Parts: sequence; C-alpha cells; structure tokens
Amino acid sequence: MTSETVTEEISSFDSLPPQQITLAAVLETIDRDNPTVNFTRYRINEAYAQWQRARVLWLPSLRAGLNYNKHEGRIQDVVGSNIETSRGAFYTGLGAGAVGAASPAVPGIYANFHLSDAIFQPKIAASVAAAREAGARAVTNDLLLQASQAYWELLRAEQERAIAREIYSLAQNLAQLTESYAQTGQGLAADADRAATELSLRKNDLTRAEENVEVASARLAQLLSGDPTVPLQPLEPSIVPVDLIHPHQSIHDLVAQGLTNRPEIPESHALISEAVQKLERERKAPLIPSLLLGVSYGGYGAGLGGNIDGFADRLDGDAVAYWEIRNLGLGERAARGEAGSRVDQSRMRQIAQMDLVAREIVETHAQVRARRKQIAVAQEAITVARGSYDKNIERITNAQGLPLEALQSIQALSQSQREYLRAVVDYNQAQFALHRALGHA
Repeated sequence: MTSETVTEEISSFDSLPPQQITLAAVLETIDRDNPTVNFTRYRINEAYAQWQRARVLWLPSLRAGLNYNKHEGRIQDVVGSNIETSRGAFYTGLGAGAVGAASPAVPGIYANFHLSDAIFQPKIAASVAAAREAGARAVTNDLLLQASQAYWELLRAEQERAIAREIYSLAQNLAQLTESYAQTGQGLAADADRAATELSLRKNDLTRAEENVEVASARLAQLLSGDPTVPLQPLEPSIVPVDLIHPHQSIHDLVAQGLTNRPEIPESHALISEAVQKLERERKAPLIPSLLLGVSYGGYGAGLGGNIDGFADRLDGDAVAYWEIRNLGLGERAARGEAGSRVDQSRMRQIAQMDLVAREIVETHAQVRARRKQIAVAQEAITVARGSYDKNIERITNAQGLPLEALQSIQALSQSQREYLRAVVDYNQAQFALHRALGHA
C-alpha cells in the first residue's frame, strides 16, 4: 500500500476542490467581510448619529394637526360659575388640541430640553464616538491577529501532513526491506514485526495530520465567513520565518511605541473624557434651567350647540424656564457621586490597559527572540537526522547494520522536522502577535 492510497482512505475532505488562499488575501477578507469587524463599524455609525442628534438639541420640533371638541351639559366658566351649555370648537394648523382659552395642548413649534444637556451632551456623544472608533480599530487588529494565527495553524497542519507522508514512506520502505530479509532468512522476523509496528504508528500519524488539516481549515473559514465544507489550501509551498519586527530592537523603545500606537489607549482617553463631561453635567445641572418653548398658529372656530362660526387665525406662544433640584438635593449628590465614581473607574481601566499593553509587548518580544534561536537548532537537527537515516539504510542494505538503528533514525528525523516546523510557526505567530501588540493593523 502506498502513502497516496493511505491518504485516499483516510480523508474525503480533500476530494472537494480546494480554495487556494494567501495570507494577504486572508487579512484583506477579514478587514472587508468579517461580521465582527463590520459590527464595530456600524457601532461607529450609531455613535456619530447620536452625536449629530445631540448637536441639534437646541432646535425645535414641528407639529401640525387638527382637533374638534364638543361639550354638552354642565361646565365651569372663567368666573367660576357652574353653567349649562352646549358648545363646540375646531382647530387646524401648526399644533393641535386647542380648546377654549388655553394654549394648544400640542404646540406647533415645540422645544423642551435641559440646557445642560444641550451644552454637555454633544461633548459626551463626541467622546463616545471617538471611543467607538478607537475600539473598532482594536477589534480589527485583534481579528487580523486571530486570522493570521489561524492561517499559520493551517499551514502548520499542511506541513505536518507532508512530514507524516514522508515519514510514512520511509517507514514503509524499511518495513518492506526487513520483510524481504526475514523471508529470505537474511533477517529476523522480530525486526520485520518491529518495522511493521512502526509503519502502523506512522499511519496513525498521517490520520491525525489529515484531521488537523480539516480542523484548521474549518476554523479559518469561520473567521472568513466562508463555507467550512470547502477545504482551504495555502499557496505557500513551504513555511519560512517572517520578520516583521527585528528581534534585537530595544524593548524600551517597543513599549513606548506600543503605548503610543495601540488604539486601546486613545479609546480609554475618550472614555475618561466621556465620564468627565458627565460629571461636569451633573455638577452644573441644578444651576442651569430647563426650557419649554411652544408656538402654535392655525385657524380656530367655535360656537354654541353644533355651530362652528367665527373661524379665523389664532396664534399662541409659551416660554417657560424652570430649575430643578432633584430629591431635595440628595438626588443631586448621589448623581454627582455616581458620575465621579465612573471617572475613577475609567482612569483605573486606562492604567490596567497600559499595563496590559506593556506586558504583551515584553512577552511577545521574548517569544520572538527565543523562537528565533530554536529555528537554527532545529535546522541542524534535521540535517543530522537525515544523514543518519541515509547511512543506516545503506548499512542495512549492505547487511552491516540493524533495522533498529534505522527505526531510531526515522523517529529522530520525524521529531526534528516537526520541531523545526513548530519553531518556525511559533516564531511567525510571535512576530504577528508583537506586530499587533505594537498597535499595527
């Protein structure tokens, strides 16, 4: 049985036509199509719409309508007498609800707002919009990092499958060689059994490698909002180290760069600004009045019984200013205490965010430096292990070596190849994590 036959038996996933992808295409798709990224952008739109609404709190609303009023029976007149009457009234124009001498219940041009809201709410809404915008950049950076890590995991799985196929082929060659020697009496049956056992184990390695490819492909497809049943196939023929940040760059410079560039920092600044503006609003609210303005203009007619006559223009205007101290002042105190606590919370959150940024940079920088060293060591191990395998196979062919030595060489080669793959993938993932930790998209 060949390694190709084993692969066909193991997986039906590869029977589907693969969709070839590159890392650049993955990152572009995340930035364009990922629903989480787009959700944050819609939240920015929402915040700016709220800011626009806050900016026009000064402007009145317009209302137009009509009303008809009919009364039969007892009613009190303006001098206080209880009289019997039948009357009706009709109004139409700007406003509605005009009955008798009172202003229309629904003014035509209407404004009712607290001046403190008109003063502070635009500033509060602007801070919220700025925080949403910075937060969206942070979410995008996080998703781009997740996508790049998922891509490297898929590439790791593909390379592990290639290694498993090669090791299976080597183990198959050794099993056939020892089997033929055992059948001719030139070798031991125990050696042939040991080689056959190794071949079975390598077949399981290949099965696990196929599983890992399918799982990694499905996880990347989720981030791309793609069909997880369609296999994704990286175009890179092999995996190589990617250098985004020099491993020996000063860690102090990197931390300073991250604290300047990370979008989470301006997001926390904006949230502090929002909390401070809310506190200022609560402090000044009792000193600033609320306004109620109403102007109505339309046609009005009235009369006794069912007669509506004397229809003519009617103009009503009202302007009210009032001050409010909530709950005898205790409500004001509680509101200021709540707003002040939110300022403190936002400041503590900013300090925690700065600590997190610094830690992530130091951590990923250490990973980059350490994993770069591991790559060189793993490369040397592959060279030695492959040379050992070739020499042992040659000795066995010339009846000068033992199958056990070749088995050990195959195991060493498999381990060293996987170690090199692990070191390179981990290095690339650390590079991208450091790139994101510095605030780059």
